[in-house]
Amino acid sequence: MSSTEQQFPPQRQERQPGKEHVMEPTPEFFSQDYKPSNKLRGKVALVTGGDSGIGRAVAHLYALEGATVAFTYVKSQEDKDTQDTLEILRKAKTSDAQDPMATAADLGFDENCKRVVDEVANAYGNIDILVNNAAEQYKAGSIEEIDEERLERVFRTNIFSQFFMTRHALKHMKEGSAIINTTSVVAYKGNPKLLDYTATKGAITAFTRGLALQLVERGIRVNGVAPGPIWTPLIPASFSEEELAQFGSEVPMKRAGQPVEVAPCYVFLACNHCSSYITGQVLHPNGKLVRSLIN
Repeated sequence: MSSTEQQFPPQRQERQPGKEHVMEPTPEFFSQDYKPSNKLRGKVALVTGGDSGIGRAVAHLYALEGATVAFTYVKSQEDKDTQDTLEILRKAKTSDAQDPMATAADLGFDENCKRVVDEVANAYGNIDILVNNAAEQYKAGSIEEIDEERLERVFRTNIFSQFFMTRHALKHMKEGSAIINTTSVVAYKGNPKLLDYTATKGAITAFTRGLALQLVERGIRVNGVAPGPIWTPLIPASFSEEELAQFGSEVPMKRAGQPVEVAPCYVFLACNHCSSYITGQVLHPNGKLVRSLIN
């Protein structure tokens, strides 16, 4: 986790979502320096896109902190990562937590989101923490390359899913529950090669702020996390080998972050005794790429 410069070896994945188990080096989802303290004991957490990357790191810390964890994944493409994550969560879970579960779904459609929420609520009785994390991105040199089908696909996965998951999960949430949405540094600084992705992340930031105002009287906090360049399966599945070799070098720390460096933000925002007076806010683990004061 030093601030020294790094380069990633050449690699490329041709299909999204990417696969964590074939990445080199494997993203870091845990640090021995992390000391859990039952911050989420007795809670039920649902993490979308939890099989790998930031989602896996978040699910793992939640399990260590005492939560019962469920997550979503993409069937066939993410089966191996899902089984690996389930095993990681089984080993991490505390004695009073229930076994983790994984549910395959295309979250871009309302009926699929309802099915996921119903499965989790039926298995565990309620939902205390919802992490809207699933996303996809594709490069484009010009807006003229982004057709209607692609635009709809990216918006469905990245922002429609957050609306759908939230509206169904709320039926099973109560005062003290928390919703945490993954936005991105690109919502604040822009990215000319990821225009549609950037637009969805801006929408997520605005959605987070508006939803926080809507739910404050119900005692449900809504916040976001806007990671900078983080080493996840989305990266080799999005960029060329040349771009990947320099990934993260543009930040003052001269390196990409690891999922484990982002996941504690989600623990903080989920834990009521850590962040009970925080709602409608966005945390910025970004290697100082943009100033946090603009959140």
